[in-house]
Amino acid sequence: MSRRTILVVDDEKNQREILRMILSSEGYDVTTASSGEAAMKFVREKHFDLVLTDLKMTGMSGVDLLRELVAFDKSIIVILLTAHGTVDSAFEAKELGAFAYLQKPYDRDKLLETIERALSKLNQLDTEIISASPQMDKVKKMILKVARSNSTVLIRGESGTGKELIARAIHQNSLRSNAIFQAVNCAAINENLLESELFGHEKGAFTGAVSEKKGLFEVADGGTLFLDEIGELDTSLQAKLLRALQEKTVRRVGGTKEIPVDVRVIAATNRDLLKMTQDGRFREDLYYRLNVLSIEVPPLRERRTDIPLLIDYFIKKHTKNTPNKVKGISAEARRVLLDYWYPGNVRQLESAIERAVLLAEGDLIQVEDLPPEIVKAEAASSNSEHVFKLPPNGINFEEVEKSLIIQAMERTDYNITRAAKLLGLTFRTLQYRLEKFGIKREK
Repeated sequence: MSRRTILVVDDEKNQREILRMILSSEGYDVTTASSGEAAMKFVREKHFDLVLTDLKMTGMSGVDLLRELVAFDKSIIVILLTAHGTVDSAFEAKELGAFAYLQKPYDRDKLLETIERALSKLNQLDTEIISASPQMDKVKKMILKVARSNSTVLIRGESGTGKELIARAIHQNSLRSNAIFQAVNCAAINENLLESELFGHEKGAFTGAVSEKKGLFEVADGGTLFLDEIGELDTSLQAKLLRALQEKTVRRVGGTKEIPVDVRVIAATNRDLLKMTQDGRFREDLYYRLNVLSIEVPPLRERRTDIPLLIDYFIKKHTKNTPNKVKGISAEARRVLLDYWYPGNVRQLESAIERAVLLAEGDLIQVEDLPPEIVKAEAASSNSEHVFKLPPNGINFEEVEKSLIIQAMERTDYNITRAAKLLGLTFRTLQYRLEKFGIKREK
């Protein structure tokens, strides 16, 4: 985990230096600014986790700075310090989104405790979302930004990237964190039953409805409802979902009464919903209603620096409740895992580690304990005379990927199953990429 960054803003040099020394001695990366104007210049050039600012300053006041910070980046945590505290200014600061308001002269321990408490949400995310990549750092910051809103969120990413983990992190960092988080996979439930699952039904509404049932919108009232694989909804359910989001009411199957619900909806998809709207397979008005705030979760192959951390994390996770005495992984097995490209993303890596832990005969995971598809890919890469050599000036990875997919589709006369086998992908993963790149047979 990188050091937390703090910007100290005060027009008195002595105060800036005292705070810089205190915070630096605690391991924080500290920058100082002599005015609100200078602070905003720093903020536009570098991200800060927390801003500690004086209230009364020449030029821009601490409250004015707070307003600009909130407008620029809602993920920045702000703490105000002042010797001129008033009830009105404290109330205004809280209303604008300040985390805390401390009086000068401040107690050193109280200041550090307040800062630690303020950063605890960020530290919690570091334990929930295992990563060391700048791509996932951006995702974490977006989580904190969108968490403070009640607007709908659309999470996009390939299967296995951890979209539900992101949704849960948003909920845990929101004002609804003490209420229920309810998740449903829209692709896993028969479309005839999904309406009842989401909106509930009245007794006798259909065969088998022997009693009334609350839908997930009612169950999650006051909390968060996570709709995974939202792109799988049929058009009739899309219309009913749109109405529920707009009117904040639901009507049970077979019912006539409108039931008010207070639910924050987070949706996720591995499909290109915008293209689906253009093809008439997804309602455009629902797409824009869901896509108020969006988070893109990168595939594992685009954040390869996360793989070593995830390997170690999953080994610890899956050795807790197994009789095997696995303590780690051999250097060769680790290299094989690091070189693989993971079409199934983080879920595939975890599955590989879980399998290896169960099969390992010694205290280290060996290459032979890994799944065959990973070992075969390594062998093919090592033995092939046609291994792709990275040019000195690099490549456009998406263009190479698109080109390979087009070649595979043309070679198999656009048979997705056979093309997926050629590329070492699952049917669904290739289908997602075809949609992503807009690849289809020319008429």
